[in-house]
Amino acid sequence: MARGQARGTVRRRLERPREQVLEAAMEAIAEYGPAEMTMAELARRVGTSGGHVLYYFGSKDRILLETLRWSEEKHVPGRAALLAAGGSAMDRLPAFVELYLPEGAADPRWLLWVHVWGRTLAAPELRDTQAELDLAWHRDLVALLEQGARGGEFAPADLPGFSVRLRAMLDGFSTQIVIGVPGVTREGSLAHAMDYARQALGRPG
Repeated sequence: MARGQARGTVRRRLERPREQVLEAAMEAIAEYGPAEMTMAELARRVGTSGGHVLYYFGSKDRILLETLRWSEEKHVPGRAALLAAGGSAMDRLPAFVELYLPEGAADPRWLLWVHVWGRTLAAPELRDTQAELDLAWHRDLVALLEQGARGGEFAPADLPGFSVRLRAMLDGFSTQIVIGVPGVTREGSLAHAMDYARQALGRPG
């Protein structure tokens, strides 16, 4: 019997390497956090070897970045549904903000964001993917706001600039929510964001 099998680990090729590893990575991040997630732990969870995991992804940074991309892909249908829903853009904006914000403290998606931001200085190649993911949120938010502008809901405004400022606000709130800063809540952050939106966008006339 092989040593890995003796230890209860079945070394096998993965049928869906990307999805299986990323699902396992998200589970491990939820349990341990990104910094403590190891290649050995990932390999154990998917029943393969650490060498196979590295073969598919190359490095832990790449796994974390691909896990972040995978988790962000899950929000694309929700944003598309908001854009297609019709009706008041201002009434749909809270749902957009809720998609953006963490579910609560230790939300694994936002733990990933905070960790990857922190790794960018050491691994600048991470920056391009982060910018790509940010741009997807920016484009959809601007598209939603443009629907409201065409419908006469908002006073003339720099909508791309508003998107940049609102998302910067949400990034700050999200970081505080996910690390558990006392008094910073998802509900309170949503209320602050919407207060800002109403003041900044205003009404025609």
